[in-house]
Order: sequence, then C-alpha cells, then structure tokens
Amino acid sequence: DWVAALDIPKLEQDFEYVSLSHPDEYPFNEGRLVSNKGLDIAISEFNDVFVEEHVERSNALHSRVRERGAYHVGPMARYSLNFEKLRPVAREAALAAGLGPACFNPFQSIIVRAVETLHAVDEALAIIADYEAPAEPYVAHEVKAGEGHGASEAPRGMLYHRYRLEDDGRIAQAQIVPPTAQNQLTIEDDLRAVLEDHLDLPDDQLSWRLEQSIRNYDPCISCATHFLRLTVDRRGGDG
Repeated sequence: DWVAALDIPKLEQDFEYVSLSHPDEYPFNEGRLVSNKGLDIAISEFNDVFVEEHVERSNALHSRVRERGAYHVGPMARYSLNFEKLRPVAREAALAAGLGPACFNPFQSIIVRAVETLHAVDEALAIIADYEAPAEPYVAHEVKAGEGHGASEAPRGMLYHRYRLEDDGRIAQAQIVPPTAQNQLTIEDDLRAVLEDHLDLPDDQLSWRLEQSIRNYDPCISCATHFLRLTVDRRGGDG
C-alpha cells in the first residue's frame, strides 16, 4: 500500500522480459528460460541465444539477445511472465496496488518488489508449515569430469552459471553472467528515454530523475546511488 502511493513517474518501455519459468511455481531455480517475445529454451542453450560483449564506453560486459538486442531480467520480468504463479495474497495485493498481470513501467519496479516480498514471506510460511525432514541432508555424488549449466532467480534477476570440471573435481572453466550485466543495455535505453522526456527539468532535478531510473534496477555498481555525473549542454544547434 505504501509503495503504491508513491509518486511514480510515467514511462512505458517495450522490454523483452527474460526469466526462468516453472510449470507450476513462481520462478526460483528450476525451469526453462522464456521471454515475452517468443524465447523458450533449456538453460544449457543460454550461449546459443545470448551473447556478452565488451563495449568501448564501459568496463562491464554487456549482454544482448543475438540478432535482437537488449533484454530485461529482474522482478518485473519474473512478475510479467509468471503473474498467475504468485501466491494468491500477492496477486491480490498487486491488483489492489494498481498493477496488471504485466508491468512495463520501470519506475513501478518498487511496487513489483514489494509484491514479490509478500509472495516470499507467504511462501516461506507455507514451506515451514509443510516441512518434512529429508532422509539425508545432502545428495550423494561421484566426482568426475563434465560440464554443467544452471540458472537461478536472484533478487536482481536471472543469474546464469556454466562450469567445466576436471576428473578430480577442479574447476577448469567458469562462466557467470550476473543480472546487472544482462540489464546494462536496458538501463541505457531507459536513461535515453527518461532524458528525452524530461529535458525541461533543471539540471539537478534531471540528474535526480536519471539516478532514480538507474536505481529501478538495483544495479550492483559501486555507489550506484551517487555515481552519475550529468553534464548538460543546452545551447541551441543545428542537430
């Protein structure tokens, strides 16, 4: 109720949302990778569809869908692709807060996060109520060479892992693709759209609005709340 009452800027973006999808559970660490633009793949196919690349302007790797471009992982992606799998109390709270089954305004991510928090608490209570101790506290395994792929839904979004092991269990190769790297291009697209829509604001207010836009993604960028340095040239020109 509280976050829904905040002054939320208006912005609608044509995101390609990507998240895990499980047949009957809100996504956490099992399922396939799906998107609202037709993607439906096994986790092991991640590198066939997504690519990481260096860009001149940044030290961080940028991820994109091959032959397509930016995509969005995180609470809004999970919510919009799996709304019907939320706990009933969370679905009801989302609708009461003014959200629909999908959300494309990045500034409403704070409402979606609150909905997910409510879902998580209700889910935790259900797990505690129905808990049965397993026969063993671990899964027996044999150490051998091989390669494995995994994906989980971290708070910031889908996190992909790939590891190749030697015969003795040593990790020979590892690939970890964190949510913030996957969202880099989308964050930049949001900044461009917000800037174009708010050029009438004074520089300090414009800087604040752009920082808000970055914080919509809770990026794991050092001092993300104050790292933006904005320089505006308001002189007229022919382009």
